[in-house]
Amino acid sequence: MTSKELLYIEDALGHAQYFQNKCQETLGQLQDAELKTCVQQMAQQNQQIYQSFLSLL
Repeated sequence: MTSKELLYIEDALGHAQYFQNKCQETLGQLQDAELKTCVQQMAQQNQQIYQSFLSLL
């Protein structure tokens, strides 16, 4: 893997972590159950993407 590819994966991991943090913050603020479910699903999908990137390393 080239250094440029590693930098891309590192950047993608950082974005995935940021998104995960924002999902958790948002879940703590939401009152609507339907919106909470939607955000939880997005967080789960994001976690799968994060794990996929980690597996590349």
